[in-house]
Amino acid sequence: MKKAIFAAALLAGVLMLAGCGNQSAPETTPAETSSVVETTPVSHENTNNLTGLDTLSKEAIGKRPVAVMINNISQSLPQYGIADADLMFETLVEGGITRMMAVYGDYTKIPDICSVRSCRYYYPILAEGLDAVYIHCGCDPTIAAQTLKSLGIDHFEGNDGNELLFERDQQRLQTYAVEHTMKLKGANVPKAMEEAHMRSDLKEDKNEPILHFREEGKIVAPDDGNSPCTTVDFRFSDDAAEPYFSTFTYDAAKKVYLKQHNGNPHMDAAADTQLSYTNVFVLETDLSVRDAKGRMNVDWTGGTGYYVSAGACQKIKWSKPTEEDTIRITDENGKDITVNAGKSYFGIIQTGNAKLSAK
Repeated sequence: MKKAIFAAALLAGVLMLAGCGNQSAPETTPAETSSVVETTPVSHENTNNLTGLDTLSKEAIGKRPVAVMINNISQSLPQYGIADADLMFETLVEGGITRMMAVYGDYTKIPDICSVRSCRYYYPILAEGLDAVYIHCGCDPTIAAQTLKSLGIDHFEGNDGNELLFERDQQRLQTYAVEHTMKLKGANVPKAMEEAHMRSDLKEDKNEPILHFREEGKIVAPDDGNSPCTTVDFRFSDDAAEPYFSTFTYDAAKKVYLKQHNGNPHMDAAADTQLSYTNVFVLETDLSVRDAKGRMNVDWTGGTGYYVSAGACQKIKWSKPTEEDTIRITDENGKDITVNAGKSYFGIIQTGNAKLSAK
């Protein structure tokens, strides 16, 4: 009899504990927390190394990405062809304005792009870390020209008269200054590389994802979602005539950050779409003016920053010890972080000049 009473009491206690546990444990999904058990993403033959997504055409498997310099001065907007880029880098050039570098992982799917603009030395260094073919129109004749030569980087120059790749956009010539009208004929890039006897295969040590991507379709907030971040503001310059800043606002329905340029939606005119990214990286470092023309020095070797995705953020460190190294993203303790598969934006900015908030 005592045994029966004890068993009944024990069963009742277990049921009470189970009930309390169910009441106190909030429901979670993989998109809400990063405390779920991580699994190694499955790498497929057609996985794009820049995004972790299975988007490569058969012809692009094992091939090099392509990096294109993008004019970003207000007088050149809107650009076109840039919404298709897998990665976007942005930082200062002279005069307090920014320039961007769009990187495409599939060299068979590059659209027509306008307007293409000139090289500054830190951009080919970023491209070299990706083993990318570098495309530009014009070049700073000092350090940038020296960098292109010393790296021996494969590149196409819009001012070299390559009619297969470049032409002036005739419609834009009617209303834009000529320097804002250079168009890259993206579909011709593979043929141009072939005719130039340019290596198309990725180096063996570069044929892998550039970041530790999570499984495709599994969106996880960094820092377990405990550091909300729905707005990121990159204050690149505060020039009195026209400050330059890029703002990213989280679209929870699409799980992407929408880009604004100087307070207006940053649009791709051909696609009629606003630029958007799954991942936003704040890369803090030292930037300084290096000459009388206002050209910049940018410490591209590393610094601190933030990884922003899925409505939250976490503090990071980033490093690129040599020109050939790919940028490495770690947590504050130096451990590689896992990021969501998708397109990424990298804003390289003076330490302290980016503001993150949860509005």
